[in-house]
Amino acid sequence: MVAQNGKDLLIKLDLNGDQSFETIAGLRATRITFNAETVDVTSLESEGRWRELLGGAGVRSAQISGAGVFKDAGTDERARQIFFDGEVPHFQVIIPDFGIVQGPFMITSIDYAGSHDGEASYEIAMASAGALSFTAI
Repeated sequence: MVAQNGKDLLIKLDLNGDQSFETIAGLRATRITFNAETVDVTSLESEGRWRELLGGAGVRSAQISGAGVFKDAGTDERARQIFFDGEVPHFQVIIPDFGIVQGPFMITSIDYAGSHDGEASYEIAMASAGALSFTAI
């Protein structure tokens, strides 16, 4: 993968449950992390006493985070509503020259901050809450 603009990594939210995704407003920094837990099946018979892992086992998960400024009242209000109502809507993460990850995520935290002589800012974190799909682009 060649160098890409960080601004091209987008987090989109299904605002109405109708699979029409809108970019979450004002994000300046975004990140997605994929994880897979391992299942250790090492035994006394493992060759050279090297650890052995069971392929295809364990729990897979993804975390998304973003930070930015308030710009669009609609998506900001919807993100707050999702958090306080404990909803698990679908999100899309567009990773340039890689693909689109889509599926249900739970907003696990929203942090708001601001100084007296600057803009109000926020950070948002989400955790996967079901099966995710991947589409190469």
